[in-house]
Amino acid sequence: MPKAITHSHGGVLLEHYKYLVFHNDIHHGERFFWFSTTGWMMWNFVQASLLVGATAVLYDGSPGYPNLNVLWKFTEEAKIHHFGTSAPYLVACMKAELKPGKEFSINHLRSIGSTGSPLPPEAFDWVYENVKSDLWLCSMSGGTDVCTAFVGGNPLEPVYEGEIQCRALGCAMYAYDDTGNVINDEVGEMVITKPMPSMPIYFWNDVNKEKYLDSYFDMFPGLWRHGDWVRITPRGTLVIYGRSDATLNRQGVRIGTSEIYSALNKVNEIKDSLIVNLELSGGKHYMPLFITLNERAVLNNDLIKKINQTLRSEYSPRHVPDEIIEVPDIPYTISGKKMEAPVKKILLGRPIEKAANIDSMRNPESLKFFVAFAKQIN
Repeated sequence: MPKAITHSHGGVLLEHYKYLVFHNDIHHGERFFWFSTTGWMMWNFVQASLLVGATAVLYDGSPGYPNLNVLWKFTEEAKIHHFGTSAPYLVACMKAELKPGKEFSINHLRSIGSTGSPLPPEAFDWVYENVKSDLWLCSMSGGTDVCTAFVGGNPLEPVYEGEIQCRALGCAMYAYDDTGNVINDEVGEMVITKPMPSMPIYFWNDVNKEKYLDSYFDMFPGLWRHGDWVRITPRGTLVIYGRSDATLNRQGVRIGTSEIYSALNKVNEIKDSLIVNLELSGGKHYMPLFITLNERAVLNNDLIKKINQTLRSEYSPRHVPDEIIEVPDIPYTISGKKMEAPVKKILLGRPIEKAANIDSMRNPESLKFFVAFAKQIN
């Protein structure tokens, strides 16, 4: 069930002032746009642009109708200075081979913000080659839990492809190994060691803060574990590898799902994908890859071979799935996150009502396939 988070007015205001001014460099009179539903925390960021004297720009409609160019056309018409979206949208534009910089007049565009999931390196290249060569690509990562970002943009530092520029001001964030030690330039649990300006003051109807403590402080007592895999590079930039609760434990090696998705972005036939690893009885594992295909693409032996070769050459043989399965749709939350953990629970035999919160989904009908598939494998 969703966590009914209660925030503080002062904490959220301070965080939004901080991020929009220092990390997003929003100026008085500029036009700030972030494609979002009202159910996503980025909706609050759009409203917060008013705090710094900017103009909030709203769009009512689908980002893919009548085609993926609709928001780029809107950027031209509305003269947007700061364009915010999700990483999957930028990847979709890349795979559709769009060239917004040539088709639209967007000289006024200063920055593109991306969040919701890790932005792969090739999407960085696509933005600078096909949108605008001199804009500022601000990849960020945060959470509804704090209604802000843990890591994000820095107008004083360079942008490196595939990396987030810095830890946010007021965020004492580190990568921890399983034994609770700080690690550098290695993938570890994202841990916050000191209170931030905006953190939940409590969960609604959470007696004795039991659910609150279990949600963040169960692994490292007294320290906030957010549930993301992160690597902090020697230059202080960061790479997010996806949710730690969706980690693929493959033959004793932990694989971030973002590695799989990054490699699959290079397979043009694939529209979207989702991967899970199921720990079965007797120490066995089953790692199926679920994909949706672009028009005219067919899941045949040639495509299966191409997918497996891509994963093997980009990463390792352990990244190759046990089976590749075409599905009608990939399940997402309203805020645009792939629902790997709920799908895994369903495939392990958990009832759908206990595995997923349907009301928080963008496309709940997508789970029907996985419920039926679970009956085949159990």
